[in-house]
Amino acid sequence: MNLMRLSWGMGAAVWFAVTVLVCVALGPAAVIVALAFGLGPDVALIGAFAERGRLKPTRVRLYNTLHTMTLPIVLLVIGSVTFFITGGIDGGFIYIALAGAAWFVHIAADRAFGFGFRDSDGSIIPVGFVV
Repeated sequence: MNLMRLSWGMGAAVWFAVTVLVCVALGPAAVIVALAFGLGPDVALIGAFAERGRLKPTRVRLYNTLHTMTLPIVLLVIGSVTFFITGGIDGGFIYIALAGAAWFVHIAADRAFGFGFRDSDGSIIPVGFVV
């Protein structure tokens, strides 16, 4: 078993549990946010396949951008810090953190299953692959 994939899976499991707990606590609006940001990164896949398992080269950049951890972590940090500074759910800042957490879960689960970034020709670069 690839240790990197195992660690991605553990991260995905922890943040998935957090996401579910927040959705249970906040209700339907939180579920909508979590689903939108949890499924959102795969919008790059709609109509993007050149052949089985390979994206069109024109869609690789969008796919790789949406599957980079930078944006979800920024959302998670900004939402969490703002939530704790303001001290309340009413401001809606917890939804920003929830969006980041759901996006993080999506990417971490992809990595756990071995789906890494895409190469310039559209093929998958396996997780743990060293060039």
